Amino acid sequence: MDRVNALVAEYRAKAARRKIYRNTLRELSALSDRELQDLGLNQSELRRVAYQAAYEG
Repeated sequence: MDRVNALVAEYRAKAARRKIYRNTLRELSALSDRELQDLGLNQSELRRVAYQAAYEG
C-alpha cells in the first residue's frame, strides 16, 4: 500500500508542476511585447521561464 500511496503522491506532484507550467506560460503569453520588455523578457524565452517556474523553482 505504501507503494501505491507513493505513486499517487508522485502523480499529484507531477500534475501540480504541469499546471504551474501551463498557467505561467498562459499568463506570460497574454502579456504584450512592451510588458514583456519591461520584465526583461521576449517571446522566445517564455517556455524557458515557465519551465523554470514549474520545475526548478
